[in-house]
Amino acid sequence: MQKFELSKSEYMMFLKHPAWLWLKKHNKKMLPPPDANLQAMFDAGNIFEQYAEARFDQITRVGFDNYDEYLSMPTRTIKALEAGATQLTQGRFVAEYGDNSITCIVDVIQKVDAKTFDLFEIKSSTSVKPDHIEDLAFQTVVLESAGYSVRNIAVVYCNNQYVRKGEVDLLALSIQEDVTTRVRAKIETTKRNISAAIQTISQSEMPDPTPRRVKLGAFKEWLEIFLSLKPTSDPYSIYKLAQAKPEQLGQLEDMHISSIADIPEDFALGSKQSWQVEATKLGEPIVCPEKVGAFIESLEYPLYFLDYETLSSVVPSFDGLKPYQQLPFQYSLHIIEKPGAELTHSEFLHTLDSDPLPSLLKQLQNDIGDTGTVLVWYEGFEKSCNELMGKMQPEFANFLADINSRVKDLMIPFSKGYYRDKDFYGSASIKKVLPVLAPELSYGDMDIQEGASAQRLWMQSVYENVHSAKEKANIMKNLRKYCELDTYAMVRIFEFLLALSRGEKHEESVVSIAENTLLGPAEQLSLL
Repeated sequence: MQKFELSKSEYMMFLKHPAWLWLKKHNKKMLPPPDANLQAMFDAGNIFEQYAEARFDQITRVGFDNYDEYLSMPTRTIKALEAGATQLTQGRFVAEYGDNSITCIVDVIQKVDAKTFDLFEIKSSTSVKPDHIEDLAFQTVVLESAGYSVRNIAVVYCNNQYVRKGEVDLLALSIQEDVTTRVRAKIETTKRNISAAIQTISQSEMPDPTPRRVKLGAFKEWLEIFLSLKPTSDPYSIYKLAQAKPEQLGQLEDMHISSIADIPEDFALGSKQSWQVEATKLGEPIVCPEKVGAFIESLEYPLYFLDYETLSSVVPSFDGLKPYQQLPFQYSLHIIEKPGAELTHSEFLHTLDSDPLPSLLKQLQNDIGDTGTVLVWYEGFEKSCNELMGKMQPEFANFLADINSRVKDLMIPFSKGYYRDKDFYGSASIKKVLPVLAPELSYGDMDIQEGASAQRLWMQSVYENVHSAKEKANIMKNLRKYCELDTYAMVRIFEFLLALSRGEKHEESVVSIAENTLLGPAEQLSLL
């Protein structure tokens, strides 16, 4: 009988979806490799680990750089412990588990005695998550199956209230939280899950890949894999339902419903899902012209269309920053001085590994006048950036507060449902709205297509200096193009709404919205 080895990462795949683990073992090519943005998240986690390890002053690293070193890790781990290591990072343990084996690489163990450890998991998140408990429960089973005892168990995670002042305070950057009781409560369930995971590996057929079985918040990731396994030609399949829950899709599958247009009226849906279903069934845009008109009337010229791109890192880059705070390094600004005036554009992009705020804010203050509406897409983000910049650069605080008092959110007509279209797919993201209202414009042709990539590439080329001068110059050019499209997209969407408010586009729409179908602020956030 074939013997299987189950690793910690494979066990976590099983918990997310049994078919995920099966594919990893039997058809790995169906699993997409991490994209550049996901890899950047992994890299950030590794960087945080190095800082968090400062909590352990006598640490010995095992680790590996290649497959041969991975295979030798258990032997090297035992040798390090026998040689007197009291704190160990990146050690690997293997334990027999019935006729099979289980293995894990620990972040940190601290020796209590020869056969007893305290166990620590280092995570770059800002709190303890359910999957951290599952992760540690698996590690505990491995260690105890290998003949060791585990005394205390803790998660070391990022302290998002830490404010950098000078050199990074290695201890203040992280928080250690005991989770021993929570992990111990999971041990018996974990043992059963390990047996089920090994049984899954041994099967010749893949488990049902239906998204209804997704757990641990992995729905979006698994849906991409599922649709590659079960492609559909229907652009409005139930798997495109906005913010679908696994149980919703399961119910629809049981009802043999495959298309959004066939979802019955009495099926339980959220507000935004109901809008999407209604628009898909009608096949035409749905508009509330009075609300659109009122929004347009609330704007005051000159109009400023503003968008920031921001840097962010788990380890704050500059004094005054907290982990993961978003600090602008770039903006694009389109301006319409008065109705019918020529559109003008201004921009700023910081290209040095220094604090971008002094030069950015000086130019922004020159670019934005004392009157007029400042239009953004999702005001919560731009306003929070302005508030942060005002705290970090007090001499600009009044200027930034004035901008915030004049901000209007161009997303509102879509997040509140004044204008709905089936091809928004229930989203108010500008990436969904723009292709519908201005199909000649597209992010798909851009080298940088979304904010996460913009942030990653700027950080890599400017702050981390991993690109050549030629590559950096090309990245800077693409950053300018991307950010400019963000604000030009807002201009084009504004022009569409303006024409709609004047009655120039009503013939394209179905005007049938009651005000009680519109969303409040909390529900609007779900449309992003």
